[in-house]
Amino acid sequence: MFDFQKLVVYQKAKAYNVEIKHFLSQGNFDRYTHSQLRRASFSIMLNIAEGNSRFSNKDKRNFMVISRGSAFECVGVFDYLLATGEINQEKYDYFHAKLEELSKMLYAIIKSLE
Repeated sequence: MFDFQKLVVYQKAKAYNVEIKHFLSQGNFDRYTHSQLRRASFSIMLNIAEGNSRFSNKDKRNFMVISRGSAFECVGVFDYLLATGEINQEKYDYFHAKLEELSKMLYAIIKSLE
């Protein structure tokens, strides 16, 4: 097992990514929205993994910043889906809470690497 696989933030990002894949498979979203949300959610998890392979705190921090940016990107997609009526408020709130938790965890890691 790699060290990053033991991280709670990685485990939560992976679980979120699995949920997004399931969510997208049940919806009828346009190709661009589907692709953008899939890639952004995957990026959260993958940047945590890649960042943990780096030796300097500066490099690790950069990947955590990118990961957090991808979480924000997911929020933007969900804002759009809510505004267009493609999802309801309950679904929006559910995914928003997960993204907020990931964002806070990543922020804590970023601050610890300064």
